[in-house]
Amino acid sequence: MSLEKQDDFDHGAWLKRKDLTPIETVFLTALVYLDKRLRIVDYLELLEDAYYKVNLQMPKSHTEQYDLDNKFWYWYPLYSLGFFSVLAYIVAAVSGALLGFYYSPSTAGEPTVAYESVKMIMQDVQFGYALRSIHRWAAQIMMAAVFLHMLRVYFTGSYKEPRELNWLLGIILISLSMVFGYTGYLLPWNQLAFWAGQIGVEMALATPIIGEWGAQLLFGGFTLGQATLIRMYILHVFILPFVVTALIALHVGIVWVQGIAEPH
Repeated sequence: MSLEKQDDFDHGAWLKRKDLTPIETVFLTALVYLDKRLRIVDYLELLEDAYYKVNLQMPKSHTEQYDLDNKFWYWYPLYSLGFFSVLAYIVAAVSGALLGFYYSPSTAGEPTVAYESVKMIMQDVQFGYALRSIHRWAAQIMMAAVFLHMLRVYFTGSYKEPRELNWLLGIILISLSMVFGYTGYLLPWNQLAFWAGQIGVEMALATPIIGEWGAQLLFGGFTLGQATLIRMYILHVFILPFVVTALIALHVGIVWVQGIAEPH
């Protein structure tokens, strides 16, 4: 089976000629919409052929499909930003997992146990200072790379049909990355973390209708304490890593299916 771009077919006229029930019409319309963007039918045929073929041809890039002949070579260095952000995410995840062996999410004591555990990592753990620095810088580099990656996608028109679903997924990922950064910023539970948390509570309370409910859910109440730190720790260590990793895999998988989009 060839993965070359096929001629456009008038699906709308085809549906009108058929005597379909409303449920069938909705189902086929949704299937056509998704197939135009994710090439579902092509890849179902590929899965069928996979039983008989050992080597499957990778999807052609946008340049190969439309014979652009490297006309946009000056953009190519910017196409590594997605990979660079994933690499920084992996470094941050691995270093963060190692830091988790020494960190204690507790506000007890003065100074707090959480702050003392971070201080112990920086001063007493062998290579602890380097490990925390790697984690912090990897997170900052990841945010910068993701932001620049989104700018590249926008200015090269790569968000256009049929890649708009992956663009929306990218917006979700950059939003979760900011939540990642905020929750991690609070974990040392020092003065900077405390007042950053207080700003978060005030922002939650300023939200119409769901403000108080949101503050209680995310921060454990209207004042900061042990419940706040535990919530930030759970989000940063147990929830966000799995959600973000799954969404990154989906994001990269869609890019693999659709191919790379050079500038329009």
